[in-house]
Amino acid sequence: MPLDPAIRETLAQVSTATITTVLLKKGLRNVWMRGTKPLRPGQPRVVGPAFTLRFVPAREDLATPESWSSPRSTRAAIEAMPAGCVAVVDAMGVTDAGIFGDILCARMAQRQVAALVTDGVIRDYAGVMGTGLPVWCQGVAAPASVAGLTFVNWQEPIGCGGVAVFPDDIVVVDEDGAVLIPQALLGEVLKAAPEQERMEAWIMTEVAKGLPLPGLYPMNAETRARYEASKS
Repeated sequence: MPLDPAIRETLAQVSTATITTVLLKKGLRNVWMRGTKPLRPGQPRVVGPAFTLRFVPAREDLATPESWSSPRSTRAAIEAMPAGCVAVVDAMGVTDAGIFGDILCARMAQRQVAALVTDGVIRDYAGVMGTGLPVWCQGVAAPASVAGLTFVNWQEPIGCGGVAVFPDDIVVVDEDGAVLIPQALLGEVLKAAPEQERMEAWIMTEVAKGLPLPGLYPMNAETRARYEASKS
């Protein structure tokens, strides 16, 4: 389902660091996808529902160039991606076979996919950069995906960077990497995250004044009273 523009706008103002703190308070510790680094420095924060893709280890009878023409292929998966989604790819952390190159990324950009996030790597670095598609990954490698991986399906539960990702979970990604918000907790995150951002911004102003951290971060009762008064 398309993400409500108001939800997208709210989360676009909230850092992944803040979201992990909010989810930690809800008991979720494992929401940051390991290995999801921005391919280009300064990429904007991206928010969108997860469109999942899954690779398994390469098997010689399946991981062939001919498989790229199969109805169950990365090419077919890209044609199913809705505008505004974040493509989240389980590449099992493999770093010596690039899952997507410039042509596939160009098509994703044409389809207005918001970003590509993977615990693997891409290939055709210069070409991918030229597509303008925001990418978070572990780096680059020249070999094609079939050199180390077999593509099996899309829009099913996956593991990416050690995190369980279900289709349409919400993904927020910035320079700190990719964070997952389970659909069931989206409402609570939307309520708590902007306030967490405001509170931490206020604390930063207090730090700039030279105030010591004990009693400030985390707040004691006196500090919280001053913070609440500052909002009026």
